Amino acid sequence: MAVNPLDPTGLDQAAAEFDDQRSRLFGIAYRMLGSAAEAEDVVQETWLRWQTTDREVVRSIPAFLTTVTTRLAINSAQSARSRHETYVGPWLPEPVDTSADPALGAERGEALEMAILLLLEKLTPTERAAYVLREAFDYPYAQIAEIVATSEANVRQLVSRARKHVADGRRAPVDRTEQRRLLDAFLVAARTGDLLALEDLLAADVVSYSDGGGVVRASKIPVVGRTHVSRFVAAFAGHFWADTTTTWVEANGGASVVVAREGVAFAVITVTASEEGIDQVLWAMNPAKIAAISSA
Repeated sequence: MAVNPLDPTGLDQAAAEFDDQRSRLFGIAYRMLGSAAEAEDVVQETWLRWQTTDREVVRSIPAFLTTVTTRLAINSAQSARSRHETYVGPWLPEPVDTSADPALGAERGEALEMAILLLLEKLTPTERAAYVLREAFDYPYAQIAEIVATSEANVRQLVSRARKHVADGRRAPVDRTEQRRLLDAFLVAARTGDLLALEDLLAADVVSYSDGGGVVRASKIPVVGRTHVSRFVAAFAGHFWADTTTTWVEANGGASVVVAREGVAFAVITVTASEEGIDQVLWAMNPAKIAAISSA
């Protein structure tokens, strides 16, 4: 039945039913938006709608809440896309702590890595929704079709295009142990400005992305290529790393480090890597994006 806000029993029941699904709903919205803050807004709006829904007509609570969350996330992604186009400097997803929930509410930890989220930015919101629901949450094509309000045949095409885009945009990644080893080696070389060591670690076509959002000083363009990235990292070694501490965290299913000075975090760094070496160096430095994971 519709929840009466004056009936604590009905509201408690609605809250319990919603809390059972919250982790999964956040996982969907986060993968859709690449922003924990925006994902929380979507989940909160879903909760507000659930409070006033006539629950007697809802045949499946998970299906209903997934549909509401996905459609809200599609709408939010459409507006977010235009904001990212005017973002100052490279835009990176907001890193999230996955130490307690490595798959972030999903059946599998797919579509969660920072590199994948960057690739998904190039998809339409509906393509992204179809890919996320299929690859991370293992929803049947028919159910995805109902959620995004299209045909099953079209959903299969959406997922196929998205898979091809992701496959074309990345090499086969190394395992988590090797990714952490490479990040550790990169940090050692970066701290000392060791050009030869940096060049040995980086793939020929490596790209360095620094996301300061116009709030803090950071490169406003991606730095591309082994030589350019090595020199870029070595050039600021003296002042960037002075009097800093680093703390290892698990972000988006992989190893990352939080860099702090005098107890204040100012960067979260991670790398993506393949057999070619480090393919991407990701410097999240926008204070609004790193606040949650640095405090965690």
